[in-house]
Amino acid sequence: MSSESLLKLRRGLIETGIVIFVITLVNFWLFPGSLAKFAGLFDQKLAFFGVMEPTMALLKFSIFIGIGVTVPWLFFRIAQAIYAVFPLKKREILFFTCAALMLFYVGALFCLSITLPFAMKFLLGFASDTLQPVISVERFVNFVVLFTVGFGLVFEVPLIITGLCYMGICSPELFCRSRSYAILIIAILSAILTPTPDAFNMMLMAVPIYILYELGILIGRLFYKKRISQETP
Repeated sequence: MSSESLLKLRRGLIETGIVIFVITLVNFWLFPGSLAKFAGLFDQKLAFFGVMEPTMALLKFSIFIGIGVTVPWLFFRIAQAIYAVFPLKKREILFFTCAALMLFYVGALFCLSITLPFAMKFLLGFASDTLQPVISVERFVNFVVLFTVGFGLVFEVPLIITGLCYMGICSPELFCRSRSYAILIIAILSAILTPTPDAFNMMLMAVPIYILYELGILIGRLFYKKRISQETP
C-alpha cells in the first residue's frame, strides 16, 4: 500500500470519527428520550443504580447510533484501501462494498428483530412472584449494543471467505479442511462478544456464524471457479 493510500485511509478514519462524534452529540443533547423509546420496543422498564448511570447509558446509545449511521462511509474508505492493494476492478470493489453494507445491516436487523427479543423473553422467563427482574439501563445498553454490532460484523463472514477465494489468497478446500478450527474460533468469538457468559446466549451467536461460514464456502467455491476459468487460457 502506497503512502498516499495510507493517508487516504487515515483521513477517512478521522472523518468517520468526527461524524460519529457529531451525531453522538446531536442525539445526546436533542433526543434524550431516544433511549427510552428504544427500550419500549422491547417492552422493557429500566432502572438505574447510580447518579451517572442514565447519562452514561444515553452516551453509549448515542455512540451506537453514530456508528450505525457512519458505517457506509467507513466501508467505502476501507474499500478504497483494498483497491490500492489488490488488483480488483472498480465494479468489483463496488460490489463487495455494497454486499458488506447489506450484510452488516441485515445482521443488525436480524439481531434486533429476532435474536434479542427471543433472548430477552427466554432470560426473563425465569421471573416469578418472588423473583422480579430489575434491569439496569446501562446493562441493557451494553447488552443491545454488543449483540447488535457483533451480529453486524459476523454476518460479514461469507463475504470475507468469498473475497479471499476470489482474490486467490485462499481456496474453498482450505476452509473445508479448517472446519474444526473454525468451530473453536466461533465458540471463542461468541463467548467474547455475547454480554452474558451463559451457553444459551453463546449459541444464539455461534449457530448463525457457523451457518454463515458454510454459506461462505459455497459462494466462495463459485467465485473461485470463476477466477480459475478466467486465468485459464
